[in-house]
Amino acid sequence: MSLRLYNTLSGGKEEFVPLRPGHVGMYVCGVTVYDYCHIGHARANIVFDIIYRYLQFAGYDVTYVRNYTDVDDKIINRANERGIDSNALAEEFIRAFDEDMDALGLKKPTIEPKATLHIKQIITLVQRLIACGRAYASGGDVYYAVENFPDYLKLSKRNMDEMRAGARIAPGELKRHPMDFALWKTAKAGEPAWESPWGAGRPGWHIECSAMSMQYLGETFDIHGGGKDLVFPHHENEIAQSEGATGKPFVKYWLHNGFVNVNHEKMSKSLGNFFTIRDILKTYDAEVLRFFILTAHYRSPIDFSDQNLDEARLGLSRFYQALAGADAFLQQAQDKSAGPEREEIAELRERACTLESRFKEAMDDDFNTALVIGHFFDLVRALNRVTAIPEFASDRAALAAVTAARAGMVQLGNVLGLFVSDPQTWLEKQKHAGLGETGLSAEAIEELISARQSARANRDFARSDQIRDELAAKGILLLDSAQGTTWKRK
Repeated sequence: MSLRLYNTLSGGKEEFVPLRPGHVGMYVCGVTVYDYCHIGHARANIVFDIIYRYLQFAGYDVTYVRNYTDVDDKIINRANERGIDSNALAEEFIRAFDEDMDALGLKKPTIEPKATLHIKQIITLVQRLIACGRAYASGGDVYYAVENFPDYLKLSKRNMDEMRAGARIAPGELKRHPMDFALWKTAKAGEPAWESPWGAGRPGWHIECSAMSMQYLGETFDIHGGGKDLVFPHHENEIAQSEGATGKPFVKYWLHNGFVNVNHEKMSKSLGNFFTIRDILKTYDAEVLRFFILTAHYRSPIDFSDQNLDEARLGLSRFYQALAGADAFLQQAQDKSAGPEREEIAELRERACTLESRFKEAMDDDFNTALVIGHFFDLVRALNRVTAIPEFASDRAALAAVTAARAGMVQLGNVLGLFVSDPQTWLEKQKHAGLGETGLSAEAIEELISARQSARANRDFARSDQIRDELAAKGILLLDSAQGTTWKRK
C-alpha cells in the first residue's frame, strides 16, 4: 500500500504523491517565543518529528522547515512586563525551546528560520499582494482584503456570512471589512520596527509563514503541518496570502494534529492545569511522553494526566523488559538442537518476519502509530513466551527467532524514536524514578530485602512475608528468582 495522508483541505485521505519524485518539502509552524513550551507544543512537535522520521525511512529526501515567530504582540508585552528588550526575550525562549526539543529527542529540522531575519521577503510579498489588488495600505498598516479572494475559508470550511456577522473592527483599526487581517502594522512607541514603503512597522503574524515557507520550499510545496488550532485563522490566512500573490496552489497536503486536554478539560493557566515540558520531564522520562503520544492517532484528541502517563510508563517498561529478557536469553544461548519447530517459536518467527510489512502498512495509513504499538505488543507477547522457556536457549530456531524479533523491534522502534536506550539502564532508571513518593530510598529497599533474606534463612517466614507486604503496600514489588531477589515499582 502506498502512503496515504488525511488532507484537511479535502477532508479525506489521499495518496501521497510529492511534487518532485523522491523529495518532500514540509513546513511546520513553530512557536511564538515568549514563554516555556507546554504539553500541547510537545505533542505537535513530536508528531511532526515522527512524520519527518518516517518519510526519511520511506526513502524520501526531506526538507523540513520549522520557524520561530520572534516578533509578536505577546513577545513585546512579556518583554515590557520584564523591562527587557523584546529581541533579548525572544532569544532567551528560542534557547529554551531548543533545549526542550533536544530533551524530547527530536531530530533537528533542515532549516529553522526566524521571522525577524526575513523582513525583506515579507515586505516583498506584501508589495505583490497590493499590486494584484489583494491587499491595501491604510494609515501605515496594510490589510489583506478577504473579499478579493473567493476561496477564503476553503480550509476551515467556515461560512463567510456567519463569520462576518460575528466579526468587528477594533478601535484604531482602519480596515475596510471586519474579516480583513493585518499584513503589516505601523510602528508604536517602544516596539521593534523596520522601515517599509508604508513607514516604520513590523509584520503581522500570518504573513511571516507564507514568506518563509515560499523562500525555502517554493511557491507550491508538499506538506504544511501544525496543530488543529491553527486551521483558522492562521493557515486559512496563509493560503489567502500565498495563493493571492502567486495564483498557484500553496500546499498539496495540510496535516493537523489533534488537541491535548488535561484531565478531560482544555488546558488553561486560569484552570491551573497548565504543564510545561520542563515540568513533565522532572517526573517522567522523555521517551515515556513520546510513547504516550504515539499510543493515540495524531489527529485524535488525547487526555494528558498523571494516570495516563503512568500507564504509558508501564507499557513502555513492558517493551524494555522484553528486550532485557531477550538479551539474557541470547547470552545463555547454546545453539545445539535443530529439531521440529515448536508452536511458540513458529509464532515468534512469523511475527518477526512480518513486523516490517505490518509497520509500513500501519504508517502508510496516515501514520497510524497506535496500530504500530499494537503490532509491537503482539511481538512482545510472542517473544516473552519463547524467552520464558529455558530449554529453548539451546534451540537453533528459537535463537534465530529471538534475534530477529529483537533486531526488528529496535530498528523499527527507532524510526519512531522508541527503544533508543540500553534496556537494563532504562529499567534501572525507571525503577528509581518516583521513589520519593514511596518514602523509601533504594538503599532502604535493599536493606529490607537483606533482612527478608535473613528471615527466610532462619525460617522466620512470618517476618519474611511481613517485609514483602510492607514493601508492596508502598508500591514496591519483590521478584524472587534463582539468581536472588530484585525489586520494581508497581
